[in-house]
Amino acid sequence: MSNEPIPLSKALASFDALWSPRIVTRVNDYDVRVAKVEGEHIWHVHDDTDEFFLVLDGELHISLREASGERTVLLPQGAVFTVPRGTEHKPYAPSGAAILMFERAGTSTVGDRHDEIPDHVDATIGHALNT
Repeated sequence: MSNEPIPLSKALASFDALWSPRIVTRVNDYDVRVAKVEGEHIWHVHDDTDEFFLVLDGELHISLREASGERTVLLPQGAVFTVPRGTEHKPYAPSGAAILMFERAGTSTVGDRHDEIPDHVDATIGHALNT
């Protein structure tokens, strides 16, 4: 990890892959990841950890399956949302977005339980940032 400031615009400009987060830094046992997203991710669950989203650019939708039923939250640029652990969810960005995620180091992008993984989704625990 860098001990210098990291401009998020530079971090995002360093890669093109969609749904393939880069680890910008680490805070204690948590990764701060940035990703470019467009289209749909998959339904998945993180059994033991929450997942924090901040929309840096564009708009992100997150569908949730909760005890009360299914709903979708809309996150415009600058909005934050935390998906509680154990909640089945599916992020999607019809027009594309840049996002920052804060989640426990080692957390898989496709969760602990998930649908079949399509080719456009990178099943990873995050990639090192090469700026």
